[in-house]
Amino acid sequence: MDTQERLLAEVYDEHGRIRVVEAGEYRFLEFGDEIEQSCVSTANPAWLEYEYGRAMLMGALCHPEPGRALFMGLGAGTLTRACLDHLPLQNVEAIELREAVPPLARQYFGLGDDPRLHIRIGDAMDLLDSCKPADLIFVDLYTDVGPSAAHLAWGFLTGCQSRLNPGGWLIINQWSSTDDKPLGSAFLRGMFRHHYWECPVPEGNVIILVPASFEQVLDKEGLKARVENMEQKVGYSFGHLVDLIRPAS
Repeated sequence: MDTQERLLAEVYDEHGRIRVVEAGEYRFLEFGDEIEQSCVSTANPAWLEYEYGRAMLMGALCHPEPGRALFMGLGAGTLTRACLDHLPLQNVEAIELREAVPPLARQYFGLGDDPRLHIRIGDAMDLLDSCKPADLIFVDLYTDVGPSAAHLAWGFLTGCQSRLNPGGWLIINQWSSTDDKPLGSAFLRGMFRHHYWECPVPEGNVIILVPASFEQVLDKEGLKARVENMEQKVGYSFGHLVDLIRPAS
């Protein structure tokens, strides 16, 4: 298999460098000093290669019938494409900071021009108030130096939760600290009053699952059944991630 890297695109904006690199059947979106942001299979752009992406898809399945999703951070659009392909979504909005990223996602990563997808350019923290309520909200805002300030911004994260429709879920891709807890665990516990769930994954991330209300609980049996059904569609196993789900740590 040819694994030699080929540079397909390189652009610069006010935030720095963006590169698209190909190695074998995979393409990578990189920010800054070759910091990988996304990995996409050219054979199947909706394929989620990494466990954290599969855990976020699992988080989406906490909702039995989502109609609208909001993505805070687009990147190569892999998770967005997977959700468009495999969930009954009627409307999807994505907020992306860097104007050059969506054209690259469409040209090199198979995002396509799905009419259900609307992309806006700007800072997620500035645009949140103008976003419509959603059944699913994904927060995955990373730069070339790590998670953006939004990942630990009280007003932003509680604002995301308040934008959820009844029965909705906020799904946060958070870095893991050295003790296997999510970055800012004490902050998150206070913000969401200990009422959320966590799924640690091997890449050093913890996926946070926050319900729309304090009365809402996680139906693990229903989730497990939906994951088993989804596994038949996507062609990979991720049911083991359900067993990793734990209460707020």
